[in-house]
Amino acid sequence: MRYFIKFSYNGTNYHGWQTQPNAISVQETLTNAMSVIFNKTLVLTGAGRTDTGVHAREMYAHFDIDFTIDVALAVYKINSFLPKDIVVLDIIIVHDDAHARFDAKKRTYQYHINKIKNPFLFEQSWFYHTYLDLDLMNEAAKLLFNHIDFESFSKSNTDVNTFNCTIFEANWTSENENLIFTITADRFLRNMVRSIVGTLVNVGLHKTTINDFNKIIEAKNRTKAGFSAPACGLFLTKIEYNYI
Repeated sequence: MRYFIKFSYNGTNYHGWQTQPNAISVQETLTNAMSVIFNKTLVLTGAGRTDTGVHAREMYAHFDIDFTIDVALAVYKINSFLPKDIVVLDIIIVHDDAHARFDAKKRTYQYHINKIKNPFLFEQSWFYHTYLDLDLMNEAAKLLFNHIDFESFSKSNTDVNTFNCTIFEANWTSENENLIFTITADRFLRNMVRSIVGTLVNVGLHKTTINDFNKIIEAKNRTKAGFSAPACGLFLTKIEYNYI
């Protein structure tokens, strides 16, 4: 039987989602905990991967197991075994061909910039006190809807078949001293959101014009775009499927 597991994590202490040698990952930590609880070696396939230091309010992975799970009991036991910065929210039975990565229809990220130094937010936001022109940044963000190829915002030397993404939402909002960039797309390239944020910050600083921002996208060249914003401010907030 195939199940989806829904979970959240603070990525500060992890080298991203994906298991890798000589580094602690969320995938390895969660897989080990579940394998102990179920007394069975499991393989978790994630809905995607987040980079070192990036957080997830809502993440999914799928796994196969040959018995019916008591969901409430399993969630309780796994959470008791996990470290405090990872929490399982739900376990959902799905059809045998369901795939956490390939079946995802939309993914939403949020990036947080905090304008006032806050000792409780330094791991969950980017402290940046310089004035940013939010109206101009939103004007530039609207240009993302006019394009599908975002190679300019992709990490270099990435092994992908296409740089095409369909963006459904992209905007900045302000909540007290916190600036939040929300972006939803069918898929994202590696480092895409952080490089978009960094480039939009340059727009907000009046270092990059609206016309320049459009030319950066059209260039399909990462060296033309701005810097990558720090990982600490980025959250994967929602993944949407047709069947859950």
